[in-house]
Amino acid sequence: MNGQIRIEIVGRDAFWRNAVLVEWNHQYPERELGDESITGYLIEPDWLVDLKRVADGCFSKVVVAPDDPSRRNWLRQFIPSSNNDQT
Repeated sequence: MNGQIRIEIVGRDAFWRNAVLVEWNHQYPERELGDESITGYLIEPDWLVDLKRVADGCFSKVVVAPDDPSRRNWLRQFIPSSNNDQT
């Protein structure tokens, strides 16, 4: 992964998750998030503080994902989600 970390943007809904991306691109156009899934991205570790600040302003949060996402996906099938957003 070239030293990048995997993060997930968790927002109230798809609108607010998208707002984080729009605001991030506005404030840091030279820092492109590497897509990994709908809500998951690869970032440089030193961007984390700035990304968390941007997410906080958009009623969202940034969560550092585990190194092995398959375990997280496996556990999700047993934990009910309070987020009814199907995006």
